Amino acid sequence: MLSRRDLIAAGAASLALAGCGGKAGSVLKVGSQRGSTKSLMLAAGALDGVSYGVDWSEFPAAQNLLEALGSGAVDVGLVGDAPYQFAFQSGSPIRAVGAMATIARTPGALGILVARASPAQGLTDLVGRKVATTHGSIGHYVILRALQANGLASNAVQFTFLSPSDSQAALQTGAVDAWSTWAPYTVAAVAAGARTLVNGRDYARGVAFDVASDAAITGKRQILSDFLARETQALTWANDHTDAYAKVLSRETGLPLAIAQGTAACSTRVRTPIDARLIADQQVILDTFRTSGDIKTPRPIAEAFTALV
Repeated sequence: MLSRRDLIAAGAASLALAGCGGKAGSVLKVGSQRGSTKSLMLAAGALDGVSYGVDWSEFPAAQNLLEALGSGAVDVGLVGDAPYQFAFQSGSPIRAVGAMATIARTPGALGILVARASPAQGLTDLVGRKVATTHGSIGHYVILRALQANGLASNAVQFTFLSPSDSQAALQTGAVDAWSTWAPYTVAAVAAGARTLVNGRDYARGVAFDVASDAAITGKRQILSDFLARETQALTWANDHTDAYAKVLSRETGLPLAIAQGTAACSTRVRTPIDARLIADQQVILDTFRTSGDIKTPRPIAEAFTALV
């Protein structure tokens, strides 16, 4: 159960969001992927006392959020590193302004799933089979990396690019043989009877980026920096209060509480610097997509970052 302090903080944050319309420049438009960022900030009371408005928009996957960032419909949002690199290389006017890393390689956050009755016991059993994922997503990257790491070509499986909801339906009906995806979809699918064939954490560091539009970095830098600092505090709080965070996540998204709890438990993160090591890891992601032929542009990776936190 949320503590009285948590409820008061969340209520204060909601009032702050509702009461701070102000001028266009004093409103930060924030994208939240399946409710995660919004739930985090509300649960931690991180927006208590903000002097600017926050307008939330919800997205089912990073690709949709990144499209909104590129068009200017959203100022900032949290996405996985693989979809970010995919969008940046497309020429989108966006930059990563902050980074966070998963604390541990917790099973459940990323995975290649099969039906419980599937005869597949390992990655090689998927050769020639249909694998659903979202094009340019972290799920897409995980299956490509897994194939590469096991000496298999990127076309060793038949990719079926679908939205998360359509991928889940395809796996359940047998239209595809496997689904490469991320939490909360992994957690919900396993609870519904799917089986994790490959732990995605074996192939991804679990980095996510706060990505902002170039226009927001230029025109809203002060409030953007303040929001990121508050998000950092909220991350620290959530790592010690996963149950409280999960309850708000469940309320905001409609996820069953057990699924929200599983998602919160496998998604604990901390701030990490945008440094040479992180950029080198991102180069691996970029090279993986280029090797598969999914990315062909030569945009320098060093231009992808403008650290504000």
